[in-house]
Amino acid sequence: MQLFVNDLTVMDFSYLCPKRGMVGESWIVDVILNGDLNEESMVLDFGKVKKQLKYLIDEYIDHKLLVPVEHSFSLIERDEKNDIVKVDFMRPDGKSIHLNCPAEAYAFVYSEQVTMPSVSDYLKDVIATHLPENVQGIELILRAEVIDSPFYHYTHGLKKHEGNCQRIAHGHRSKVIVYENQQQSQLWQEYWAKRWCDIYIGTEEDIVTPVETGLQVNDVEFSQHFVFAYEASQGRFEMAIPKAEAELIQTDTTVECLAQYMLEEQQRLSKDSQFKVLAFEGVGKGAIAYA
Repeated sequence: MQLFVNDLTVMDFSYLCPKRGMVGESWIVDVILNGDLNEESMVLDFGKVKKQLKYLIDEYIDHKLLVPVEHSFSLIERDEKNDIVKVDFMRPDGKSIHLNCPAEAYAFVYSEQVTMPSVSDYLKDVIATHLPENVQGIELILRAEVIDSPFYHYTHGLKKHEGNCQRIAHGHRSKVIVYENQQQSQLWQEYWAKRWCDIYIGTEEDIVTPVETGLQVNDVEFSQHFVFAYEASQGRFEMAIPKAEAELIQTDTTVECLAQYMLEEQQRLSKDSQFKVLAFEGVGKGAIAYA
């Protein structure tokens, strides 16, 4: 017997990619359980599926940075005493990425690439240890939202957030809708999709010098990087990312602030028009700014 739940949850996270750098993603999760009926004549109660499996997926993937452990670029150094992990992703040509963060900020995927199949295998191994005896197997179907308009992938961190959004490198795959003079503008939507393609959006006040961090690496010049650091309730987060793959703003990077930033940029770029911006944060949620 099989039990299925579609749209169990949405995983918002980022991952390290050899070509694209740091990529924000939002994947929808469907689940199928294979098993025998229990004493309640169920494979597993839907309430437990939705609560327990969603909790595990959120705990092990959501709002984390996924690191492909088996790729040659990935260098990982663990400080077990302080529960800190340093990750150096040694992409060439000045595009290396460096992080020094609490261990809970990462998910370590044992493959050369972070892909839907490799993440599905990672999650299945985690979930299998928490299933009742009558459940013999689990299938996870990971999929991206079907978007028929421009979208971008962005990564950020929200240091003031009490939950997991404070992690410095988590992200989203997000569509954007821009109205110019009450008409939806394909031109401006494509502009933002290109401008924020695989981007890290950081706050200016979080910029520090490399010597203020534990990010130093032999033979790495940080002149081509932005270096960020901040203290949050889960600990200290430090990151260096190529300037060519980041954009600085003066405010926090909540979706509300991003929508307002985009609106102000639209007004700067086209002073004679009126705009409304719908900035999405992953799937089905976001903020609206207009003037």
